[in-house]
Amino acid sequence: MGHDASFRGMHVGPGVLVLANVWDVGSARLIDSLGPRAIGTTSAGVAWAHGYPDRNALPPRLLVETVERIARVVAVPLTVDVEGGYSDDLDAVEATVAGVVAAGAVGINIEDGVGAPDLLCAKIERARRAAARLGVDLFVNARTDVYLRPGAGGEESVAEVLARADRYRAAGADGLFVLGITAADEIRAVVAGAGLPINVLARAGLPPTAELAALGVRRLSAGSAVPEAVWERARTLAADFLRDGRSEPLSEAPGAYAALNRLMVRDAEGGPLVE
Repeated sequence: MGHDASFRGMHVGPGVLVLANVWDVGSARLIDSLGPRAIGTTSAGVAWAHGYPDRNALPPRLLVETVERIARVVAVPLTVDVEGGYSDDLDAVEATVAGVVAAGAVGINIEDGVGAPDLLCAKIERARRAAARLGVDLFVNARTDVYLRPGAGGEESVAEVLARADRYRAAGADGLFVLGITAADEIRAVVAGAGLPINVLARAGLPPTAELAALGVRRLSAGSAVPEAVWERARTLAADFLRDGRSEPLSEAPGAYAALNRLMVRDAEGGPLVE
């Protein structure tokens, strides 16, 4: 079974596919060593690693290069956050998706953001076309940002999500990522009405994984939470060291250097060393 079929099957259940999202080849090696079923990228983390802000600012060529490097060193299916395709020009979106798939992705997240649903429908159709041309059964996870609006929540938000789900499914989406939803009753309603596997984002107030599984959720993503924590910890350590020059706080993880260095060893072909 290829990675594309394997990844698609992970959304059928039972249980929830948990993704601790990565942002560069080193973080991908680290997460891959922990035994995940699949790996996903975080668009924010990838952008920050290249010195760009999130929200479609990263040049697509840098994303493709990152995906290519990650795909070479992980053993599990890889899904990639392409934000809104980094353009509203449909030819450009199709080219970006084609580049990501050719680099090794078997899934993508693509979002509506503040755009109209008809634009994301067109982007989904182009993504499907790009993947078909490359012979990959791409899992297209349509992200809707309805719950990121001020005051979102309740029946109106659920109804808007379900209306968009109908359109995205008809356009060729395979899953629905409802960013920001946390209430169990609203998750249950979306699962029941969307007709697509539901992905939610880890955040305060979200039910535990076992409850999410019982509600019918099929995928749980960390999003940018891990790189946010890593960058904030690095900022704190560096700021403290610059202020007082104390060595002790920088020695909190004895043995980390050796463990990380072993993790990054490559074989002659550039892949992870099999011990």
